[in-house]
Amino acid sequence: MFYRVLKYVVLGPLLRLLFRPRIEGMENIPETGAAIIAGNHLSFSDHFVMPAMLPRRITFLAKAEYFTGPGLKGRLTAAFFRGIGQIPVDRSGGKASQSAIDAALGVLGRGELLGIYPEGTRSHDGRLYRGRTGVAVMALRAHAPVVPCAMVGTFELQPPGRKIPRIGRVTIRFGAPLDFSRFYGMEDQRHVVRAVTDEIMYEVLAMSGQEYVDRYAGDVKAEQAQKGVAARLRRKSS
Repeated sequence: MFYRVLKYVVLGPLLRLLFRPRIEGMENIPETGAAIIAGNHLSFSDHFVMPAMLPRRITFLAKAEYFTGPGLKGRLTAAFFRGIGQIPVDRSGGKASQSAIDAALGVLGRGELLGIYPEGTRSHDGRLYRGRTGVAVMALRAHAPVVPCAMVGTFELQPPGRKIPRIGRVTIRFGAPLDFSRFYGMEDQRHVVRAVTDEIMYEVLAMSGQEYVDRYAGDVKAEQAQKGVAARLRRKSS
């Protein structure tokens, strides 16, 4: 009920007014059955704009930090994301990552739509980064098609650090479903899941027109943060 109220009464109309979204390829979304929507991640707004435009309900994997924030704001944020059915993802790897995959497989096992950002984090500079292979593992284990999705314009309207988005127009593109049935049963082979992930990211790249970086966004962000700390220390010591 909370999901439907947000989508059709509160957020949906507001997002249509703010972003005037242009939708391309909606016919590529399966009307029934399990499928993975895998897209680029440019803005916090992505969490809301694309799901609000889909006729079917979609459950996204969301970073665990949205569910663990301190204070009243943290509790409200966690309640909001739980209310719209999002799944927290601990990005520390290992057993935590496996738990996220298991939860996602549960969504697909019920014949529902699952949304995922293969980059693992928002792009900090508008470029498209290397995809992580969890999306491939889920697709192969669930025998689910993958629909590539490209968000265009959300970075300019709400880049990282901007709390209130600008008013403008965004485009949401959905590509033809990708069938990876030729790889079913091979999800434990590293070169296979890497190839599947790269194919998905190539389709997203072709639709988004972004510059591609063959590195993980999280690694690049960490390097830049370290450089920033080092620069501040040098300024203090000079």
